[in-house]
Amino acid sequence: MFPLALIGDAFDTLKDLSDGPWFIVAIFAVALLDSVIPLVPSETLVIVGGVAAGRGDQFLGFVILAGALGAFAGDNIAYQLGRSAEDWLRRTVFRSDAGAKRLEWATQQLEVRGGLLLITARFIPGGRTAVTIASGVTGQPRKRFMLFDAVAATIWATYASLLGFIGGKTFENNHTLAFGVAFGLAVTGTVLIETIRWLRGRRTQSS
Repeated sequence: MFPLALIGDAFDTLKDLSDGPWFIVAIFAVALLDSVIPLVPSETLVIVGGVAAGRGDQFLGFVILAGALGAFAGDNIAYQLGRSAEDWLRRTVFRSDAGAKRLEWATQQLEVRGGLLLITARFIPGGRTAVTIASGVTGQPRKRFMLFDAVAATIWATYASLLGFIGGKTFENNHTLAFGVAFGLAVTGTVLIETIRWLRGRRTQSS
C-alpha cells in the first residue's frame, strides 16, 4: 500500500499546484528536459495537466501545446548534441552497457525504419532520447527529422493530455483516481509498444 499512498500524495501535491498559469510553463520545461535527460517524468506532468483541464482549472489546448513544444524543442537539442558531441555523449550519457545498447539499437532501427521510429520511440522513456541523439550521430537530414519529430511530439502530448482529461471528467469527484487510471493506461501503452517491438525483433531474427 505504501507505493500507492506515496503516488497519491505526490499527485495531490501536483494537483494543488496545477491550477496556476505557471504550470503550463512547467509542462513545457519538464517535457524539454525529459527529451535530453531521460530521468524527468514528463508524462506525469502532462497527464496532471490533462486532469486539471478536465476539472476546468486549465485549458486542454494549452496543455497539449506546452507538452508538444517542450518535447519538440528538447528532441531537437538532443539531435544537435548527437551531431556535435558524439564522443562526449558516448563517455557520459551512454557510458554504461545499457546505455551503449540503447544507442546501438536506435542506430540500427533508424537504418531500418527511419523517421517512423521517432513516432513510436516517443512513447518509450529513455528510448526516445537514444533515437533523437542517434538521429544526430548518424546524420539524419535535419528537415526530415524535424517533420517526423513534430508529428511525434504532437501525438504524444495529445495522447497523454487526453488520458488525463478523460480521467478528470470521468472521475471528477476523485482526481487521484483519475490520475491513477490515466497513468496506468499510459504505462500500459508503453508496455504494449515495447512488446510489439520485441516480438517484431524476434520475428526478424528468426526469418
